[in-house]
Amino acid sequence: MNDQPALLFEPITLRGLTVRNRAWVPPMCQFAVGARNGVPQDWHTVHYGSLAVGGFGLVVCEFTAVSPEGRITPYDTGLWNDEQQQAWSRIVDIVHASGASIGVQLAHAGDKASTERPWPGSRPGLLGVDEGGWAPVGVRNTMLTDRLGRGVPVHGLDEQEIAQVIDAFVAATWRAEQAGFDTVEIHAAHGYLLHQFYSPLTNDRTDGWGGSREKRARLTLDVARAVRATFPAGKPVLLRLSATDWNPRGWSADDSVWLCRQLREIGIDLVDASTGGLPGADIAVGPGYQVGFAERIRREAQIPTAAVGLITDPRQAEEILEQGRADAVDLGREALRDTNWPLRAAHELGVPNERAPWAPPRQRGYWQAA
Repeated sequence: MNDQPALLFEPITLRGLTVRNRAWVPPMCQFAVGARNGVPQDWHTVHYGSLAVGGFGLVVCEFTAVSPEGRITPYDTGLWNDEQQQAWSRIVDIVHASGASIGVQLAHAGDKASTERPWPGSRPGLLGVDEGGWAPVGVRNTMLTDRLGRGVPVHGLDEQEIAQVIDAFVAATWRAEQAGFDTVEIHAAHGYLLHQFYSPLTNDRTDGWGGSREKRARLTLDVARAVRATFPAGKPVLLRLSATDWNPRGWSADDSVWLCRQLREIGIDLVDASTGGLPGADIAVGPGYQVGFAERIRREAQIPTAAVGLITDPRQAEEILEQGRADAVDLGREALRDTNWPLRAAHELGVPNERAPWAPPRQRGYWQAA
């Protein structure tokens, strides 16, 4: 065994928050609110609690809508009312009791809203109003087709409605603080509303919110300023970015470096560097395929980053950190497969049991020396 923990198990401090290690859980939609009211259920309590007990440093809760129309599906969590806030507060307390830090991703789906959840046995697609759906809003007026083949108009947000979206992010940020979250993550990726605004693939507006890169990125920057001004100064604010559209006509890594420099000046503390989410992407998927974007943003924008994307092996994660390619690693699907991944990773990296993030009731599970 090593005398010192692997870099993966060294704490990291962002503002006044010290996270116990650098193996993090990124936000992953659960689509498990059966009551369709945005209130986290028992499933969420067990799910997030198990990840904390499993040893992860930071658990970032799933896409959580800032307004009812901002949900992807009727089964998404929300943070726009008191009942939701109180339910999240219980989950926060449970995660904290297991030694992990906890954040929540604040999001608006834009015109990727009002869809059926992608569960086995479900018929995917846009829901009509008569099926429990709602009229989507987005960056522009357009027409979509629901799963029954009917046309559904998408309303392009006007100036007043954009201001209301920003206000919704502010209100959700305040509720996140009241619920006790250690951090919030702004969702500006994966083809949802903020990404729809900054990508030239989807934004063809000719007003103050479209055209130049600066105008297309305006909503993301305005939301970032508003969230940063609302969340306590001692707590970090994160932002998830699609660092490239994987399309020569779309948003690029160069654009992301430019944007992340602005985000650093605003006071965003870390960029969760993902990619894609819009049609027309040509993605070469493989182990660690997005890590290079985290590395470049970290180096050129001088802002901490988290790397994500088919990071599965403990030595792979350790190497990313050792080489300075990111400050933390996100284990998404791997965390779903193995909620105790950090404990296994500590063992495989030679971290002594007593220095690994074991919860005391589970210490009888220590690996024994050969």
